[in-house]
Amino acid sequence: MTLSPLLRLNDGHSIPQLGLGVYKVPDATAADTVQVALEAGYRHIDTAALYENETGVGQGIARSGLPRDEVFVTTKVWNDRHGYDETLRAFDESLGKLGLDYVDLYLIHWPAPRQDRYVETWRALEHLRAGGRARSIGVSNFHTHHLDRLLAEGALAPAINQVELHPWLAQSAVREYDTAHGILTEAWSPLARGRAIGNPALDRIGARHGKSAAQVAIRWHLQLGNVVIPKSVTPVRIRENLDVFDFALDAGDLAAIGALDSAERTGKDPDDLD
Repeated sequence: MTLSPLLRLNDGHSIPQLGLGVYKVPDATAADTVQVALEAGYRHIDTAALYENETGVGQGIARSGLPRDEVFVTTKVWNDRHGYDETLRAFDESLGKLGLDYVDLYLIHWPAPRQDRYVETWRALEHLRAGGRARSIGVSNFHTHHLDRLLAEGALAPAINQVELHPWLAQSAVREYDTAHGILTEAWSPLARGRAIGNPALDRIGARHGKSAAQVAIRWHLQLGNVVIPKSVTPVRIRENLDVFDFALDAGDLAAIGALDSAERTGKDPDDLD
């Protein structure tokens, strides 16, 4: 069974570098998807209140029979629950749906800058971390200027900044900033919503290594040092996405993938979503 390497967070905890994302996985099928992934060797599941599948995710974890401390669970507070007290209530709701006593990582899903409440929300996350119900805390979709403010006004630095990141949006400046401040970068939409599959450049690299274009893209993330959470509901693909630890991309491969970067987003700019 393949298990992902662990990366150390700035708070002393560790996170499996490769996990399963469950965005748009219906609650009714989330339990089966999570169970398949955990049986395949995944030990990191990423969900969110927005996804409306926390109940199914929790059921899948319970069904696996794995000890709680062997499964790294992330969830997130949504934009309509920003603010100190409201975030604490949202967290309680998420924890109840998951059926867990704690989560390993709790994130602010988006900064929602026009609300101007993400610092209040961050203070709620700091409170949850101090109480141990969120082992680690972080953010998602934060630009560096959002992080500047959080670092200036908060007591703790985020452990993770989860952003849209794939070969067409390499996020070099964000990754450099995160590294300089001891923050791990995590990639959502790591395959650019499927754009990686069938890409000629990735296919050519994959053919040399006996791997698929998706596996090449995931390996690229790993070698950059990103935490990466590809999503699939297909058991074969779930297992394939984990089968990326028996090869390495060389300098030519990395250069060819780097040439794809065109700053193209598949989702919203964090300054524009509230």
